[in-house]
Amino acid sequence: MLAPYAVRVERSRGRRHPEPAHPYRDDFQRDRDRVVHSRAFRRLENKTQVFTRRFSDHFRNRLTHTIEVSQISRTLAGALGLNPELVEALALVHDVGHPPFGHSGEKTLDACMRAQGDSFDHNLHALRIVEDFEVRYAAFRGLNLTFEVREGIIKHSRQYKAADYPQLAEYMLEQRPPLEAQLIDLTDEIAYNTADLDDGYEAKLLKLGEIRERVSIFDRFYREAEKQYPAAIEKLKFNEALKRMLDRMAGDLIESTRARIGAAGVKSLEDVRAHSKSLAAFSPEVDAERLQAKKFLNERLYSNTALKPEKVHAERAIRELFEHWMAHPEALPKSYREKSKQEPLHRVICDYIAGMTDHYILEQHQKYCS
Repeated sequence: MLAPYAVRVERSRGRRHPEPAHPYRDDFQRDRDRVVHSRAFRRLENKTQVFTRRFSDHFRNRLTHTIEVSQISRTLAGALGLNPELVEALALVHDVGHPPFGHSGEKTLDACMRAQGDSFDHNLHALRIVEDFEVRYAAFRGLNLTFEVREGIIKHSRQYKAADYPQLAEYMLEQRPPLEAQLIDLTDEIAYNTADLDDGYEAKLLKLGEIRERVSIFDRFYREAEKQYPAAIEKLKFNEALKRMLDRMAGDLIESTRARIGAAGVKSLEDVRAHSKSLAAFSPEVDAERLQAKKFLNERLYSNTALKPEKVHAERAIRELFEHWMAHPEALPKSYREKSKQEPLHRVICDYIAGMTDHYILEQHQKYCS
């Protein structure tokens, strides 16, 4: 049973190109399946989360991270009475717009675009992917996703001002997104805060002692694990503490969001959209714990000197390839040369690079810039 404030598929605003109903899948289930079968989704397997494949095949990549976000999101949706099919589709599509090499790749690509008087935004790029770049169907370009999924792509992690983004006017930028979309940014944080602690520890870049000293929520649960499993090896106690940390954040997000919905008197989807603030949120106590973990990861993992050579190499590859194709557009593949007749060259090059996997862009860099 869905809550009265959940998105109901039968009230969907529909697709750009109307399609007949499917005999045994609703429209949000079909959107989920279209995302999973897209080329952009498959490419996530070879895009960096924090560590490149050069470190280990065991560390998360964009695809495994996305699966973890989807699992957490669907669980929370069920607990809150939200539409699990819409939540799952949004979780699976939330990272398809990311370029190669994680956040350092995104920063470099954005810097290249700003030098051209433009910018790169992975949410906007994801919308371009599902609206135009995916070519799978004879009847239309893109994936022809429902309005609610496209809206969630744009609004799940930031607010866009209508005056600055007139091209997004159809997505009701002055209104809050549904709770299904609001959840995604928070479940994303639950997933990567815990997973990055795990991968950082496995990579021996984060020491157990410093994690316990700097991340109080982890230390509390590690002490519990030590007491309950005194004979267990350190890694198993670590795993137990991390599991409990994830559970605390997920459980708190459920209870805090439920309380905020009740306090706001929300009775419908329209109430959610009209509310002055996002209703999905952690409690103040857990939010402080989340920020503490995030600060620790920023200072000790994401900026770790051991990762610097990989970042420098990645940033150089993106920057030099961008500059090369700006100077030599004839070296672009034919399809992108054709696109450059309708769109600015820098945007076409940006789209090309953003869609690349880590290993493919390194191949292209060696081919054109070495």
